[in-house]
Amino acid sequence: MFESSPAALRLTIDGDAIAANWQWLRRRGGAAACGAAVKANGYGLGAAEVVARLAREGCRDFFVSNWAEAMALGAMPDGAALSVLHGVREADMPAALSGIARPVLSSAAQVARWKAAGGGACDVMIDTGMNRLGLRPEEAGVLDGLAIETLLSHLACADEPDHPLNERQLVAFTAAAGRIPAKRYSLANSAGIGLGARYAFDLTRPGLALYGGVPVPDDEAQRHGLRPVARIEAAVVQVRDVAPGESVGYGATWVAGLESRVAIINIGYADGYLRAFSNAGSWRSRDAVYPVIGRVSMDLVAVQVGHDVGEGDWLALDPDLPEASRVSGLSQYELLTGLGHRYQRRWT
Repeated sequence: MFESSPAALRLTIDGDAIAANWQWLRRRGGAAACGAAVKANGYGLGAAEVVARLAREGCRDFFVSNWAEAMALGAMPDGAALSVLHGVREADMPAALSGIARPVLSSAAQVARWKAAGGGACDVMIDTGMNRLGLRPEEAGVLDGLAIETLLSHLACADEPDHPLNERQLVAFTAAAGRIPAKRYSLANSAGIGLGARYAFDLTRPGLALYGGVPVPDDEAQRHGLRPVARIEAAVVQVRDVAPGESVGYGATWVAGLESRVAIINIGYADGYLRAFSNAGSWRSRDAVYPVIGRVSMDLVAVQVGHDVGEGDWLALDPDLPEASRVSGLSQYELLTGLGHRYQRRWT
């Protein structure tokens, strides 16, 4: 039997940085408990590892999107609880009634389904203006008799601190909290934590900021308080010289003006390095920064390099998510959750 070949892509995840980001967000939330969104496999970095690391820090509230994610996580650490944000379909009832997680009920039909099944403690989502998931406040009567652990809502524009919808949602949620009995109330996501203590209530639910994203890049406190988490490196498959007038890549979108040294690296849009970085991204070799030239293809990217780069070397992406978002036009969420499965993943 042959041993498996080492991957030509590396994703290094800094567990201490995730822990430091959670602690920073916890402090910013004041007296509120601080949870963690670990949906989409921990924003692409590994949900099980994130849960284990943050549980050691004292995090006790975790959130996934659906029951498949809950079942993949399995048993939670002692004292920790898991909530499923997308509620409960009929097909989800066996998993939901097993007690591995609480459903976040978000419609009258879900509430009726949970009551009819004799379900126990649950969470409830109230819509306060996002018009995505959640009961409307005027539907609150259907909740009578439920044992609600946490009443939640979700901010639509918290990454725009001056947006008037933030205040309207706060007012609507405060009114709903005054009418709907629950053990705890939760409104603020990563960006919402930055809006101040009025938005924190009893529990905050950061996601993006845990993983090195900066919800409001113009916020200096966030820029300096949150640490990068993920480092991507790709191996150089080949180095070639390109003569003036020759093009590189599909569509011939880049043409050499001078004789150029080009490294072809082992990454592409199948790995989450999307075509938005074509002729726009950059990679590093030690202190040198080299531009992406031509189109990003499925498995390969061309980078114009110097003579210090050779076949078999590794180039690294700058871990600055806001800058990568600015260059590509992609959201920081897309940059993280789009990471594929071909990386050798290492936790430090």
